[in-house]
Amino acid sequence: MKKIDDEGYAIMKQLVSDVQGAPYPNVIDNELYRIWYEHAQLVAIQCLEYIGENFPQDRDSDPLPQF
Repeated sequence: MKKIDDEGYAIMKQLVSDVQGAPYPNVIDNELYRIWYEHAQLVAIQCLEYIGENFPQDRDSDPLPQF
């Protein structure tokens, strides 16, 4: 099993949360933003899946959204 310290885990979760909280592309009329948004959402989902697969003990104590 892989290990991550508490600070790294908190930073990773906050980053994913911030990315997923970004305004939806139709709110900001900008093609580059739309491209970034779609890419960032895919990476955020991959990050949550990685956390769920590699840190199952944390899943029980601090539930993450499931996709």
